[in-house]
Amino acid sequence: MTLSTTPVALPDHGVVPAVWGRVTHIDVERGEGSWLIAKDGRRYLDYSSGIGVTNTGHAHPRVVAAVQAQAAKLLHGQQNIVFHEPGLRLYERLRSLMPGGPWGAFLSNSGAEAVEAAVKLARVATGRAAIIAFRGGFHGRTAQTMALTSAKNIYRGHFEPLPGSVYHADFPYCYRAAGGPHPIEACNCDWEEGLDLLFHQLIFPERVAAVIVEPVLGEGGYVVPPPTFLPRLREITRRHGILLIADEVQTGFGRTGELFALRHWDVEPDILVMAKGIASGLPLSGILARRELLERWAPGAHGGTYGGNVVSCAAANATLDVIEDEGLVANAAARGRQLLDGLRTAQGRFPSLGDVRGLGCMVGLEFVRPGQGDGRVPDPDVVKRVLAAALERDLIVLSAGSYAQVVRIIPPLVTTPGEVDRALGILVDSLEAAAA
Repeated sequence: MTLSTTPVALPDHGVVPAVWGRVTHIDVERGEGSWLIAKDGRRYLDYSSGIGVTNTGHAHPRVVAAVQAQAAKLLHGQQNIVFHEPGLRLYERLRSLMPGGPWGAFLSNSGAEAVEAAVKLARVATGRAAIIAFRGGFHGRTAQTMALTSAKNIYRGHFEPLPGSVYHADFPYCYRAAGGPHPIEACNCDWEEGLDLLFHQLIFPERVAAVIVEPVLGEGGYVVPPPTFLPRLREITRRHGILLIADEVQTGFGRTGELFALRHWDVEPDILVMAKGIASGLPLSGILARRELLERWAPGAHGGTYGGNVVSCAAANATLDVIEDEGLVANAAARGRQLLDGLRTAQGRFPSLGDVRGLGCMVGLEFVRPGQGDGRVPDPDVVKRVLAAALERDLIVLSAGSYAQVVRIIPPLVTTPGEVDRALGILVDSLEAAAA
């Protein structure tokens, strides 16, 4: 029998349902560090990181080796049935990632699952029902997490009714403040007054189980809060006996230049949600919670078939090793400053580039229609042109914001100064091509 050496054509892209909105139509062959390589050999600088997932870059050799070694031994050891070494070691490591505590962990698969776990735990631990989230936040696509989400109508608008006892407060968005844009260091947004009014109009604070917040808004537009926001929110929640849930799905594992973004403001949550960068691309998520809260869950009160999968845990342990050994948190801070400095230097050349902001390797460019309204009318059309022009020049970046008016730049934390310089050149060229 002779085996054919004729390449088999890929199936048509139409086999993938259109509900997966497309960012590119690249047929990818492999990834290396900050790069994706297509089947035709074309190389793309991937500053999407799989939507903030590949913090250690694509196919980091140490993560790959850990996955290969574990896959040869055991693919699935269900948590209700057995203990496995990668999981035990990961549970132990996670407990020491934040000061304070003492902490315990619970592992699941996706960010939405971890948010669901956090909400369930908060309600059980407090005996209260209501949850407060913030406008512009994104927490997932399951029913409960859609109810918490308000980043964009596409995520929830077709799926009412959604679970109740969820209320939304205003996130301090200094560029879009009612009185005009101002620096976050001189914030005069009235978020605290709005939260107090919510307590007086809609829900008694003593009926609120938890407030959930992204330390930096993700899908909502990469909005960095003023430095007083999270410390003051922590004070308010403690005063009312409300738990504080930090959704660090996108900000976690070094992305903002701290292992977790809350460390920028020395804020200690009651529950921290983690996913995305935890396992370099394998499905894994979880929560860190104060130990006394976790103990409020009776055996069997929560679970899942695949949570804490043994191969994913092996990948996560290797990921944490790489982040620590290669100094990726410090590199994220340095490369983020390099990006922001370069983009702010170029900002004055482009009238539609209203705001340049970010924290670490989490950078957003907000585009407006100059001369219309107060000069801050969102312009999603120029964002589409910038993304297309960047892709033509082999750079992958994404959009964000309630009007899709923000270009978000999400480099892997292994990216180099030379790669950032290359990206800056492409972005400036793309802004010129888009007539920004």
